[in-house]
Amino acid sequence: MTIDGVKVLLNGFDWAWPQAVRQIFESRHVELLMVKRPNEALDVLQQRRIHTAIVDMGCQSLSGISMIKIIRSSFPTLPCILLADEAEDKLLSAALELDVFSVMNKPVDIALLQSQLHRLFVKRYNNYLFNS
Repeated sequence: MTIDGVKVLLNGFDWAWPQAVRQIFESRHVELLMVKRPNEALDVLQQRRIHTAIVDMGCQSLSGISMIKIIRSSFPTLPCILLADEAEDKLLSAALELDVFSVMNKPVDIALLQSQLHRLFVKRYNNYLFNS
């Protein structure tokens, strides 16, 4: 995998999330693909190779768990990171069932997100792109 070929899918526009994560991705030449609705996510996933999805539970059009279920139906091995206002036991159980790589509380600690992305890319792709 080349650095220029990495693509990350994001949902959720009801807060400053996309602007907050640009600092992690821009310096590494990672392409961010932002979607608002599940059908948009499926369109992107079918047309482009996505390396991970970062899913916000707070997305107004669909809960994050439902979004991950939709992703899993067509792309069962795509690594996902889930963002939640509060990681309750019920949410953590659902995330575990859906093989979510990581669940993170909002507001997101950017250094922790970078660390999780590093772990994900090393484990899944043997790639050190997100190493500090």
